[in-house]
Amino acid sequence: MISAIGLAGALILLIWMTVRGVNILLAGPIAAAVVALTSGIAWLPPLAAEGGPDFATAYMKGFTGFFGDWFLMFLLGAIFGEVMGASGAAASVAQWVVRKIGIRHAVLAVVAACAVLTYGGVSVFIVGFAVYPLAVHLFREADLPRRFIPGALCFGSVTFTMTSAGSPEIQNLIPMQYLGTDAYAGWQVSLVVAVLMAGLGYFLLDRMVKRAVARGERFEGRPNDDIRDGNRHLPHPLLCLLPLAAVLAVFMLFQYPQAIGFLSALLPAQSLGKWALVMALGAGTAIAVLIGLRSRGTMPAAFSRGATGAVVAITNTCAVVGFGAVASLSPAFHMALDAVQHIPGDPLIGAAVAVTVIAGLTGSASGGQSIALPLLAPVYLHMGANPADLHRTVAIASGALDSLPHNGYVVTTIRAICGETHHDAYPAVGVLTVLVPLLGLAVAIGLFSLA
Repeated sequence: MISAIGLAGALILLIWMTVRGVNILLAGPIAAAVVALTSGIAWLPPLAAEGGPDFATAYMKGFTGFFGDWFLMFLLGAIFGEVMGASGAAASVAQWVVRKIGIRHAVLAVVAACAVLTYGGVSVFIVGFAVYPLAVHLFREADLPRRFIPGALCFGSVTFTMTSAGSPEIQNLIPMQYLGTDAYAGWQVSLVVAVLMAGLGYFLLDRMVKRAVARGERFEGRPNDDIRDGNRHLPHPLLCLLPLAAVLAVFMLFQYPQAIGFLSALLPAQSLGKWALVMALGAGTAIAVLIGLRSRGTMPAAFSRGATGAVVAITNTCAVVGFGAVASLSPAFHMALDAVQHIPGDPLIGAAVAVTVIAGLTGSASGGQSIALPLLAPVYLHMGANPADLHRTVAIASGALDSLPHNGYVVTTIRAICGETHHDAYPAVGVLTVLVPLLGLAVAIGLFSLA
């Protein structure tokens, strides 16, 4: 009982501190310490029973594990974004979009850019870095409140693309190893749900932005924005799309080398997996530097800002991952996991509840799947659940409560990338990345039950 109260209280405390603006590097370990205190977990390795867990080791294993896995991607992603801004590429593309489709479609352009990169395989943690400079210029040109930029970035990255059939994101790939499915499992229902989430989410986002503008909110510039000089020469907008295209193309080449028959002799025999991102972001950055040769004097500062921003962004995420690592050791966590395994009725509902709850507790969509599926998949398959239906249900479910305020991606996007506060930015993020996916999940289960 104490463990359950402690786990729930720690999660509420973490969310409260995050929303109140407490640095996540402090909020994460404080909340994790509450879990350890109420769960009988030793504080330090010397105080733990032989072979038993302890708070310090568990937290730092989660923290450093994520750092080691993703730092290079964060570093190159942040530098890429800064170079896109310093080279004038982001400003050029923004002006071109405004001229071609109109200022009123600036929000749609940001969402679409995120969606293309996410579905193309660029990690959701990197997409924000790549698109943010473009978003700033578009919102400035359209004179829209910049507090909605995080909502646009998150909506385009972690909703209708991340968990859809065919997506190369890990949230769509993890179920394959446990269910024997492929990345296109349940594609018919997935297509319907993706269209629903995309349409509804964009309608809500556009409505929120218009209401804010009607109240008198406008774009507010900042000293560190890449402000365009009216006399500054900007590269041709189509040329400026090359860095984004290069990121996508190079990633696909090294992610799926066997699919490019005529280049197979020049590419590795096997996929580079997530390391394809290193090649892709490196290529995109190099092209962006070449495009911005006239602005080469600003490049050293851009690289420096990118490196600093990458460290801030990844450590924010690591702090939440560390909390999830400690939370998963709590007896209450395992009790909750056991309870959801025995939810009566449709196995899809049980699987959806289990993954949604665990993703919310750990603040991670992939974490929710990785913890739940090894235990739940054999049970539900034995009960006769369709593997493809289960795959798609679990994937969509993982992308709902994972986006609570303490989620590492949410913290990184709102604070480290966009420089906003949860108070200003999270209401839109919450509606778009929690409520919309939950509705999509309900529709998916309903459609699978009718099939």
